[in-house]
Amino acid sequence: FDRRVTVDLPDFKGRTAVLKVHARGKPIEPDVDLEAVARRTPGFSGASLQNLLNESAIFAARKSKATIGWEEIDSAVDRIMVGLEKKGGTSEQSQQRKELVAFHEAGHAIVGAAMPDYDMVQKITIIPRSNGAGGLTFFAPSDIRLESGLYSCQYLESQLAVALGGRLAEELVFGESEVTTGASNDIEQVASIAKRMITEWGMSETLGPVAMGEPQGSGGPFMGRQMGTQQVAWGNNISSAADREIERVVNNSYMVAKEVLTVNRALLDHLSKVLVEREQVSAEEFQMMQVEYKMKTIDFGTLGTELNREIL
Repeated sequence: FDRRVTVDLPDFKGRTAVLKVHARGKPIEPDVDLEAVARRTPGFSGASLQNLLNESAIFAARKSKATIGWEEIDSAVDRIMVGLEKKGGTSEQSQQRKELVAFHEAGHAIVGAAMPDYDMVQKITIIPRSNGAGGLTFFAPSDIRLESGLYSCQYLESQLAVALGGRLAEELVFGESEVTTGASNDIEQVASIAKRMITEWGMSETLGPVAMGEPQGSGGPFMGRQMGTQQVAWGNNISSAADREIERVVNNSYMVAKEVLTVNRALLDHLSKVLVEREQVSAEEFQMMQVEYKMKTIDFGTLGTELNREIL
């Protein structure tokens, strides 16, 4: 008799309780708020949280510190999520490359902060990572969305705009001819989300609630799925309409992101300048910048129905 017991990932309260258990016996500094750590680690398992505090202790020991502070915990979270910082940080990079990465990440952060009901910016950094990332903008995903797996059309359209924000910042500041390949992963993400919105999730008024393709992750016929079932063949008109709808969603997201960065250009310039000087900006510092520069946001609502191909 072998019984399997499935344990869900802990929610915010659960993560806080797990952190308190594993913090016992460790010299945590008084200003470290474990609830704040729990808010930053949605999706972490109990073992991941234990590893987080152990990594924090290692970081403190490397600095010859007797206590574990927020800086060590922050570094441990980053290491678990995206890998180690490259040795030397940005010291070996040219000034032009620093500015390019800074504007790219600032574009992601500003568009994300301007979108209604989107994830909050946690941290922005231009320090390169061992996974190949030249810089990163960290967002704090909602526990409710993570646990339920339910994402609205508004949220997904905002995600498209945020993904395009980095490339758009490069384009606005350096010109179209100087846009780099740094946005390749962002463009892949945009293509995947837009296609699934139209062909899998029925988020198109033109096509309606139809699923035109095999859902991702459903496996193939060699896994014993879909054997003996007839595949639905869609006509050219429906397929062409789906392609137009995907283009519409991407084009309108591009225009939304461009509008956000254009009206908040002063904030974009300031944030990128601070990133070049200090390499990273915290959530609190970014929020203060938004207030100082009176950041303009986007009204709640979904994208328009026009294709807008000529405007781009």
